[in-house]
Amino acid sequence: MKIFLAGGAGYIGCHTALQLLNNGYEVVIADNFSNSCPEAVKRVEALTGKKIALYEIDVQDGAKVKEVFAQEQPDAVIHFAGLKAVGESVQQPIRYYRNNINTTLSLLEAMEATGVKKIIFSSSATVYGEENPSPYKENMPKGSCTNPYGWTKSMMEQIFQDVALTDPELSIVILRYFNPIGAHESGEIGEDPKGIPNNLMPYITQTAVGIREKLTVFGDDYDTPDGTCQRDYIHVMDLADGHVKAVEYLNREQGIDIINLGTGTPYSVLELVNAFQKVNDMKVNYVIGTRRAGDLPVCYADASKAARVLGWKAKRGLEDMCRDSWNWQRKNPQGYRK
Repeated sequence: MKIFLAGGAGYIGCHTALQLLNNGYEVVIADNFSNSCPEAVKRVEALTGKKIALYEIDVQDGAKVKEVFAQEQPDAVIHFAGLKAVGESVQQPIRYYRNNINTTLSLLEAMEATGVKKIIFSSSATVYGEENPSPYKENMPKGSCTNPYGWTKSMMEQIFQDVALTDPELSIVILRYFNPIGAHESGEIGEDPKGIPNNLMPYITQTAVGIREKLTVFGDDYDTPDGTCQRDYIHVMDLADGHVKAVEYLNREQGIDIINLGTGTPYSVLELVNAFQKVNDMKVNYVIGTRRAGDLPVCYADASKAARVLGWKAKRGLEDMCRDSWNWQRKNPQGYRK
């Protein structure tokens, strides 16, 4: 079975590509490398001993996507492509709406033109909004998003819901991610943000390796045990395994389904920092800053549906996430750039 990974050279995409290859699937990647690089794909090939068909294209370009589909004839699609920086989306809303929604429409049109009936979409817990209490369950109504990035995810979910009504043969799985961190245990692939990181762990590892002077913790006066925000951190390799299980599910079921991928356990910012220091036997220079606009005090998943429907459960703990994140950063202080 051949899987087309839109945006497959990125952080989650390359780890998923590795696990798909390790489970006997063929992989095709299309990426414009706006927030990724070809080196990640080369390393996945080296780790697996298998080749990946790689196309440097912008997935917004529907004609090019159709050309690749016609040439490769994939059996299913995983849609990772899109811009993902929350702060940047507030500054550049038009760019985010144009890019993220166009990539989705381009893929759906290519699927329609070539008869591909299976797709997995990488959504986000941000669609639950501020109205719903944690733990988040898939049957909760979507909430109001606090930024254009979140709204693009919400809108794209609606597009998939509407498209699913038009063709009973379609199989669509929407995976709502929580907070992926970590790296492959080899340290060969990991998270390599270009510019300002969007997530906490790269700030921790870049501070530890000396790229950044200090880590700022945004607020310690929330209604949580230690006053810092709590999040559902999930190892990127567990997330990748979840995609493999979702591909299996696509082959069994038709229609559309929404599934959380999280651990179901919230950890605070300081718990993550302290675990990183303990596991890696080092100090991380951090300071407490003021609250950041839009941060929820607590956000974590009810992960029971993934266990029931996919037969998937996160296996790796916080210590694994911290150890593997540092192993990647230590081996690659400048990321994939030499």
